[in-house]
Amino acid sequence: MNQNPSTWMVSPKLSLSDLLGREYTEAVCEARAFVQGVDKDTLTAIADEPVDFFPRSFQERMDELVDIVGQKVCSGLPDSAPGAGTASYVHAASNHMAPLAGFGFVRIGEDGKAYLATKAEHYHLSVGHSFPGYKLVEDAKKLGIPNATHNNTRGHATRTLEQELIRVVNGIEKGDERGLRQIIDSTEPHVLNRVLNMETGSLVVEAALKMVLSRFYKFDERSDEPRYAGRTPVLLVIADNAGGTKANYHGTTILTQIMRGAWPEVDDALESSNGMVVRPVRINDIEDFERALIEYDSAPYKVAAFFHEIVLMNYGGVLLKEEYLRRAYELCHAHDVPTVADEIQSCIWSSEYFMFREYGLNPDFVSVGKGFPGGEYPASRVIVSSAMDNLDQFGAIVTNGQEELASIAYLVTMAFVGANGDTIQKTGNYYETELNALAQKYPEIIEQVEGCRHLSAVVFRSGDVASQFVAGVKNACIDISAQTYKADCLPAALTKIPLISTPKMIDFMIGKMNEVLKAL
Repeated sequence: MNQNPSTWMVSPKLSLSDLLGREYTEAVCEARAFVQGVDKDTLTAIADEPVDFFPRSFQERMDELVDIVGQKVCSGLPDSAPGAGTASYVHAASNHMAPLAGFGFVRIGEDGKAYLATKAEHYHLSVGHSFPGYKLVEDAKKLGIPNATHNNTRGHATRTLEQELIRVVNGIEKGDERGLRQIIDSTEPHVLNRVLNMETGSLVVEAALKMVLSRFYKFDERSDEPRYAGRTPVLLVIADNAGGTKANYHGTTILTQIMRGAWPEVDDALESSNGMVVRPVRINDIEDFERALIEYDSAPYKVAAFFHEIVLMNYGGVLLKEEYLRRAYELCHAHDVPTVADEIQSCIWSSEYFMFREYGLNPDFVSVGKGFPGGEYPASRVIVSSAMDNLDQFGAIVTNGQEELASIAYLVTMAFVGANGDTIQKTGNYYETELNALAQKYPEIIEQVEGCRHLSAVVFRSGDVASQFVAGVKNACIDISAQTYKADCLPAALTKIPLISTPKMIDFMIGKMNEVLKAL
């Protein structure tokens, strides 16, 4: 499939005044002109300058660069700093691939070679390197928009982003201020209308967990008596194929690590003291889900929440089925069990911004991160319903969660995705179709293709073959990874191509995969 008019992406042209409002940028320019002693009109010209988010010339250059992937294109940096990392980080390091330059989905490594960033630089590079739309972030710096704020002094850009997240998460048309205000003011259950700004995906999922546990335990001595005080909270998580808890992944804080089987002695101590219980439910098995819900939703227990991803990128890219999640949500809502849709991996990789919207789900919590700021900043959010908004300000406070520049990066990415939903969907479908066609050519070694669109995994029948395949593809400077170590999980090669991927890039990638498979 060659690039044609239907696959070129739309390039929004917006200024900071368009993105944040003229009244705001006028106020910024006036204040900055005063403190810096400069001419206000010079600053206003920066605020009003339209930026071409993704010009055709940039897209064409990306496709030209596909032809040199795998080649050494510059001298590189043979004597780069060794660093002082921890033992595990040093062991895993691939310094030769570390970026000297990046352009769209192409990265130039320290070895001087051109690589394809087909795992979105470990999952967060949604719109590629050097995305032109982020010039608005640089323009904001030129205007001196303060980046360092705090929870109590969240800036206009961050508050604008909060409203925009509530708009898109509820499917409200742009410009429908009345509809947005009705949603924000709603006290109905399962209506997402609160935003908590934090730094990383781990922290926002931990914040959701804190809100869940606040229904069982007091945050401090001043807290009201929790609704389910005296009951033991039981967290339902997605099981691995052995019936354990190794499949789910909800972050790196200690409690969320316990949810995926880490710290087993701490887990045993929590369970034996009736402090917290984690119970796995089998993948896409609604009967098993219902059994667990019935068993643990009566005294002395209470099912505290159902945590789930939609694409299990840390477990072979397995996709949870729409009918499974729809029925699970019905059961949870009937039993007053909050649902936590962890979209750290999948958010923005959807024409609807969130995959749960494609499924027609109505969660109580949604975690947001990675792709929304496009790798420019560590900036994640948890969106929650008013009914679950029960956490004291200091229960999840962070100093650096409200950065204005990070919020502008969010708004830029969202404007781009909003203008290109159909093309993003089409490109993702094309990639998934081509991967499936490739798998059908090698049924003796490939079990299936898992995941969804850009987030897809090739699942192999043998761990050795999976490792050989990934080694061969990486040798062609295509950055994917093997997952061959999870409990009872078929070995898989994981990919997460950027949203800006083109048909030419996909064809090149599939072609190299085919060459490696032929050699195997």
